[in-house]
Amino acid sequence: MRRTTLVAAVSVLVLTTGCGAADMTRQASPFADAQGSNTVTLSVQSWVGAQSNVAVAQYLLEHKLGYRVDTVQVDEVPAWDALSQGRVDAILEDWGHPDQEKRYVDDKKTISRGGELGVTGHIGWFVPTYLVKQHPDITDWKNLNKYASLFRTAESGGKGQLLDGSPSYVTNDKALVSNLKLDYQVVFAGSEAAQITQIKQFAKEKRPFLTYWYAPQWLFKKVPMTEVRLPAYKEGCDADAAKVACAYPHTPLQKYLNTSFAHSGGRAAAFLKKFTWTTEDQDQVSLMIADQKLSPEEAARKWVDGHPDVWKSWLS
Repeated sequence: MRRTTLVAAVSVLVLTTGCGAADMTRQASPFADAQGSNTVTLSVQSWVGAQSNVAVAQYLLEHKLGYRVDTVQVDEVPAWDALSQGRVDAILEDWGHPDQEKRYVDDKKTISRGGELGVTGHIGWFVPTYLVKQHPDITDWKNLNKYASLFRTAESGGKGQLLDGSPSYVTNDKALVSNLKLDYQVVFAGSEAAQITQIKQFAKEKRPFLTYWYAPQWLFKKVPMTEVRLPAYKEGCDADAAKVACAYPHTPLQKYLNTSFAHSGGRAAAFLKKFTWTTEDQDQVSLMIADQKLSPEEAARKWVDGHPDVWKSWLS
């Protein structure tokens, strides 16, 4: 997904599927933990917003700071293991993993906080806005059972379908359906790309759909969606995964660095700590990659060329 410059380019992309139980002790970047060398290894998650972060960070590290950059794609929880082991140097977008944070940041201290990304993430349930115009009360979860028949599919077993993406993503949906006594079945598309394909097909045909989705996300610009109001989120309401009966929180997305890299990574580590941008910035790059079909490097170059006032402070 990325190309390096200056000296001979080498890039390894490790792909995972399904639940993505990648063994990062075997699947390591050739640049990882290369003490004293001008190399950086970044973890890139499978959704396009995370890819946008990495694309811009990689472009600047290579073209402005003279580093070789490698990217490794691995699912969310295994990425923490890889970061702790020094198999990757940084995660640029984490949506909240308190167990891993306690283990690696607070207890083992093998991972260090890299600061906020500048983007606030939110997961929720969404229906297409054209459906809300027909049924305005559908945006209250208490009315979902009344409309369950609208969302039935061949995969939902006679119940309404709640479309999720990858089973590896942060999701409370099975518990929510059970605890809120909803006549729905969670159906996994398998990946963000597959979920987007289904959503776009539903929208093209103006069919009803209910989907797990998240912001920021470029697809909202193409398929307007309205969030379904779940029971209000309160601190700690999602502490027991089996008993969750509340909405997802709004989460300031965080960066994390391998502790050794954070201390000895020089200008690269300093740059990644300063890397912060807005939801609008991320969406611009994501739209170029996912909708306009630019390569991540091309999208990053276009954004960098148009926003020197944003990124120059990251290099100082």
